[in-house]
Amino acid sequence: MFSIQSRLKLLFVVIVTVVLAISGTWSQRSLERELEGSYQRLRYGVLTRLQISLPSALWDLDKTKVDDIVEAELLPPEVTAIRVYDSSVGLFAGTMRAPDGTLVPVAAPALAPKGDVSAVLTLQNGAGGGAPVKVGTVVVSFSRAGIDAALSSQMMRKIIEVLLLDVVLILALSLSLRVVFAPLQQLRERLFELATRGTGEVEELPEQRRDELGEVIRGFNMIQRRLKSTIVRIREAEDTALRASKEAALALDDLRQTQESLMEAERLASLGSLVAGVAHEINTPVGITLTSASVLKEATDKIQAAVANGGLKKSEIMGYLDTASESATLIMNNAYRAAHLIHSFKQIAVDQASEERRRFGLGEYIGEIISSLQPKLKKGALKLHLDCPVDIVLDSYPGAFAQVVTNLLLNCVDHAFKADVSGQIRIGARVVGEQVEVYVDDDGLGIPPNVLERVFDPFFTTRRGQGGTGLGLNIVYNLVVKQFGGAIAVSSTPGEGTRFTLCIPRVTPVQERKADTAAARAHSVNAVRSHSVSAARAQAPETVDNEWDGT
Repeated sequence: MFSIQSRLKLLFVVIVTVVLAISGTWSQRSLERELEGSYQRLRYGVLTRLQISLPSALWDLDKTKVDDIVEAELLPPEVTAIRVYDSSVGLFAGTMRAPDGTLVPVAAPALAPKGDVSAVLTLQNGAGGGAPVKVGTVVVSFSRAGIDAALSSQMMRKIIEVLLLDVVLILALSLSLRVVFAPLQQLRERLFELATRGTGEVEELPEQRRDELGEVIRGFNMIQRRLKSTIVRIREAEDTALRASKEAALALDDLRQTQESLMEAERLASLGSLVAGVAHEINTPVGITLTSASVLKEATDKIQAAVANGGLKKSEIMGYLDTASESATLIMNNAYRAAHLIHSFKQIAVDQASEERRRFGLGEYIGEIISSLQPKLKKGALKLHLDCPVDIVLDSYPGAFAQVVTNLLLNCVDHAFKADVSGQIRIGARVVGEQVEVYVDDDGLGIPPNVLERVFDPFFTTRRGQGGTGLGLNIVYNLVVKQFGGAIAVSSTPGEGTRFTLCIPRVTPVQERKADTAAARAHSVNAVRSHSVSAARAQAPETVDNEWDGT
């Protein structure tokens, strides 16, 4: 791992190396310019002196003087060889520097030593005041080895200085950074232990230091202690939450059982209310039948007494026949009425008390449900209209369907209209593919928007404390969606009325296949919300169009 300590060392080494390299390059350039200037000045001086001193000696063919002049100019180490040529003789004199530094004469014409730079100078003699005369040529060889050696030596010294400074810097940084990174290493190890082991197994760091790192260590120890206390509180909270979760699960089970009990009680309560209403409704025709039978028996006793006394008159016989005929008519009519009520109640009660599945005609069955609810409808001046085709047959659960229609009608009676206010309730049905669309609407008070979205919630009621349980429409929703595999929607405009629209399959799917009807239910909801009652009536074939009122 490339640690921070290594990166700091590398950074400082790079910075120092770059700075010293720039400084060394500048010094090298300065030295090179200085040596180059000295070299050029030396070369110019040698050539100038030879230009002045050699022509006269060469004109006089004074070899000794020429050799002395040449040896004098060979004193600087940069001058490696001087060869003097006479215009007529050729090589006149010459001296060169041997590899060991000694001066030796040049015996024959030779090239300049390898690496040297030669300068050719023409010698002219202007003595006697005439035109200058060429007397010879001098070739001077200069060496740059000294300059190159000085530059190389300077560069080597700078490189050695950089390396030494880098080594010293690395050693100094290693010693100084250890003071900082040794405590940080301990802190890092404790952090890893704290992350991978239990907080109770990690020991606190010593707090003897009184510098900035000591403050960091004390802060770490404080964090560790606080973390330990926080973990303890979290574990206690987890235990509490676990206990609360178990208690909540038990409470939820109790609540579900209670809800199921209340829903069953609500269904039985509606059946009990139906029983009470039908019993009250049957009491009238039965009472009339009993009264008529009593009147008929009294008239029969009188006619029997008259026959026994032998004083039977024609007027008495005619009066008896009128009374008997009227009484028999009343008895028959009221007995038929009571029998019809008993038949409707018996069918509805049996269906609601059982979960048996069978085929039934939708219009006829809704009519029986309405007949059994007449006592409830008589409480207000309500008129009920049924618009249902006679050929709609369902293969479903009639008891659950009766529960749905009963709850919807009772919901209209209890919530849609004020007491002693007239109104209308309409029930209609039509076939949409393999679905049956049933609607129940009224022209009552309507439902406020803030209540509309909650009407199917369990235990939600606007008549809390007035007998409302909030389970009626929730039972309707559960039966339609879960038992029939259908959908239900509600729409309402305050002051104009409410419509409940059901869309259920003509053949209720079995329990295992209800999951396969999700798409059909979604399509049904769209159909429920997009068609009006007028369209239903326009497309319906022969219908049962009955009207019940509360009179």
